[in-house]
Amino acid sequence: MLEKTTRINYLFDFYQSLLTPKQRNYMELYYLEDYSLGEISETFDVSRQAVYDNIRRTETMLEEYEKKLHLYEKFKKRQQVIKEMEAEYDKGRLPELFQDWLHQLQELE
Repeated sequence: MLEKTTRINYLFDFYQSLLTPKQRNYMELYYLEDYSLGEISETFDVSRQAVYDNIRRTETMLEEYEKKLHLYEKFKKRQQVIKEMEAEYDKGRLPELFQDWLHQLQELE
């Protein structure tokens, strides 16, 4: 569950501007503020089921955006390259590997 929550939080960060204000509100409260479905339904005076359905539809939309745009995937790859660079720098091998990493990062643009 934590892995899914982390993924959805990243997807929300990348794609929230593509969502409606209501979708953003529900996702922020549920994922960022840790509100329960019941608390959100009371806040917006709608049924708990309506909140649940909206959040699930929004999660699906975020996954669809990711399938098309790959912003999270590219972010993760950049993070991995940076981690590798840091490890090699610590070993004193950065200069010989710099060109390869630079090329990898350029491919992610």
